[in-house]
Formats: sequence, C-alpha cells, structure tokens
Amino acid sequence: MLIIGIAGGSGSGKTTVVSRIQEAFRDRVVVIPEDSYYKDNGDLPEEEKRRMNFDHPDAIDFALLTDHIKQIRAGKAIEQPVYSYITCGRSKTETVHVEPAEVIIVEGILAFCHKELVDQMDIKIFVDADDDDRFMRILVRDIASRGKDVEWVIERYTNTVKPMYLQFIAPSKREADIIIPQGGHNQVAIDMLLARIEKALGPVNRV
Repeated sequence: MLIIGIAGGSGSGKTTVVSRIQEAFRDRVVVIPEDSYYKDNGDLPEEEKRRMNFDHPDAIDFALLTDHIKQIRAGKAIEQPVYSYITCGRSKTETVHVEPAEVIIVEGILAFCHKELVDQMDIKIFVDADDDDRFMRILVRDIASRGKDVEWVIERYTNTVKPMYLQFIAPSKREADIIIPQGGHNQVAIDMLLARIEKALGPVNRV
C-alpha cells in the first residue's frame, strides 16, 4: 500500500493530478479528500458561516482524518464523513464507506500542515500554480458547485484564501518530495509520478 499526499493552494490543479492517477490505476486507487473532514459547523448562524475560514488548519478535523488513514493502513474500512459547503455541516445520516486499496490518496490544501498526518504519507506531492490562475479556477468552482456569489468569492479570497496560502500552504511545500508546477497540465511531471507509483505497485494502465 502507498499513501500519497497531494497538497497545494486552492485552485492549483490538485483534482486534475488526482484524476490522472485514477485514470492510470483505476480500482487500485482510493481518494480521501480533506474537504470531507471539515469540522461540523452546520448549526452556526448564516452570518457566522459567511465569515468561516476554510483555509486555516483549525478548520479541519485532523484527529479524525489521521485516525482514518491509520485504520486504512492497518487494512480496515472507514466511514468517511459527508460534508456540505452549502450548509457548512456534515450529514447526520450519511457517510461514505471506504475500503483499503493499493494506493490511498490524501488530497487537500492543508494536507501537509499536520505532522501526524504527514508522517503517514509515503509520497508527498505539492501542486503549484500561478496566483491568477488559481483565483480564476476558485471563482468558477465556487459559483458553479458551491452556491456562492461573486462578491462572496472575492471577499473570501482577499480575506482568507490568499493570506492563509501565504501563511500555511506555501510554507508546507517544504514537506513535498515532488513539486508539480502548472498543475495537471505538466505532462512530464505526471509521467514521472505515474512511473514512481508503477515501480512500487506494478504495471500501470497508460491512457
């Protein structure tokens, strides 16, 4: 089993890199998204939800996430939380049943900001991208899939996303074994990453 950590700023292209690994290894890969482990704030008033800082390490339930990775490494299944950005809360009735696999990907902006979690990772990848490119991806994503408006996105980027990137996420780059500039568009880096995984696990399905 390989535990692969994939970190990088919001909108950097982490999802694209994860997708390329999934395309190559298919059912040999399980993804554990950090986003599922935001602390449950569903009962907060709407005004407080609007001010929430999703980019600070304190927003993540790292204790649960780390425990789940340890359980998977030990060959045990987990019940992954289901989190909603619209309600800022976890589902009270639903979880995602996750079985162990040959490749476990832990993906998220703050994935390298908790030592006990980082210590569980065999390969650590930081996906890098220009600030302008990241902002445009954040804008499109948050409006299309998270029910936010333009004003909210700009306010959040200015007040939390950019400052937290500079304070926590960018410095976590030093934890990385591999840095991928240009995100999922860097074919050379992707091929090198797939070759590294293939060396550990066996033949890859090149697509």
